[in-house]
Amino acid sequence: MTSSDYWDADTAAGYDEGSAHMFAPEVLDPAVDLLADLAGGGAALELAIGTGRVAIPLVERGVRVAGIELSQPMTDALHRKRPDLPVVVGDMATAHVDGEFDLVYVVWNSIGNVRTQAEQVATFRNAARHLVPGGRFVVELWVPGIRRLPPGQTAVPFHVGSGHVGFDTFDLATQQGTSHHYHRHDDGTVTYGASNFRYIWPAECDLMAQLAGMGLERRVADWHGAPFTGDSESHVSVWRKPA
Repeated sequence: MTSSDYWDADTAAGYDEGSAHMFAPEVLDPAVDLLADLAGGGAALELAIGTGRVAIPLVERGVRVAGIELSQPMTDALHRKRPDLPVVVGDMATAHVDGEFDLVYVVWNSIGNVRTQAEQVATFRNAARHLVPGGRFVVELWVPGIRRLPPGQTAVPFHVGSGHVGFDTFDLATQQGTSHHYHRHDDGTVTYGASNFRYIWPAECDLMAQLAGMGLERRVADWHGAPFTGDSESHVSVWRKPA
C-alpha cells in the first residue's frame, strides 16, 4: 500500500485532542445516525478505523463493528478505550476480516490515504468482498478545491487561525496532494507536519464502485443529507452490492 507515514505513535497519542472538533456531537451524531440506520441491525466494518471516533459510538448503539487499520499505534489507542473491538492491522485495500458485513464504510477522507488509483480500486473491491449481497459501502470524501487555483498556483489554504495554518498543495497531473500543517504552541514554538493523499472525483468513485460490482444508491453533500451540487465541497456516497 502506498500511504502516508503520518500515523505514528506521536500522532496517535495526540489524535483525539487534535481532532476534538470532529468528536463534537453536531459533527459526529449525524454520521453515526446514518451508519447505524444503514447497518440495519447487522454488522459493520470500518476501513481506517483509527482511534474509534465513529466505531465506538456505533458499538454503543448496538451495532457489531470490526475494523481495519494500517497503524498499530492508532489501533493501540482505540483498544485503550475499547479493548473488545476487533481490529485487523493491515492495508484497507487487501486486509481480510472474518465474516460478512451489511455495511462497510470509510470516513473523513481516509480513502485518500491510499495513494494510487489501482489501490483505490482495490479498496472498493475489498469492501465489496466483505459485503453480504445487498450490503452497502459508504464513503465520506471531500471534493478537491482546485477550482480556486488561479493559473500557476498549486496551493489552497483550508484553515488560517492564530494557532494553526493549513494548506493543500496539488499536482494536477497525478492527482497527488499534500496537506501542510503549521501549529503554533503556547511557548511560541511552531511545528510542521504533512500528510500525503490522492484525491478522487465523485464520478471516479462511481467507476471504482462499478469495477467492484456495486452501483450508486445515493449521494448527498454531508451527513445531514444536504443535496449534492456542483458547489458542494464534500460528499457522502452510498453504493450497494447486488442482492
